[in-house]
Amino acid sequence: MNKYTLAVLVKNQFGVLNRVTSMFRRRQFNINALTVSETETSEFSRITVVFGGEENYKQQLINQLYKLPDVYSIKEITSDNSVSCELLLIKMQNDPSTREDINTATKAFGAETVDYSKNSIMLRLSDTSARIDDFINLMREYEILEICRTGSVSLEKGSTTIRHTINL
Repeated sequence: MNKYTLAVLVKNQFGVLNRVTSMFRRRQFNINALTVSETETSEFSRITVVFGGEENYKQQLINQLYKLPDVYSIKEITSDNSVSCELLLIKMQNDPSTREDINTATKAFGAETVDYSKNSIMLRLSDTSARIDDFINLMREYEILEICRTGSVSLEKGSTTIRHTINL
């Protein structure tokens, strides 16, 4: 199964997110990650969706999304045309026997300690999805207490913006 990322520019109003995500559900695409936020203007919101599926069905989904009255623009995001990142918060058991190993991994990945107590260490890492996956997999060798992870946020490289691709 292929993995895709779409940035969808929509009207910033009640119910739009439900209409967009319902389209994914009806087309039987599994959403792996979803982020939503206002844009540079409160008139629009940007929905970034990471999902899996087949290429031919992806284009059908995009065509159906364009039929929604609240959708202004859709841009497929790839690693070649964009900069993407995620945020990870991970809480680890603060065990004296593993503390140094965790600190070494934290430095190697460029994570930072954001909370420290006798029983736990909370780390923050902002990076690509793949690097965050690698960091989590490494931390699985120790006791993970809790994980919270955002979806991917992405912007197209260069001066082109999603608003330049409005297809009404």
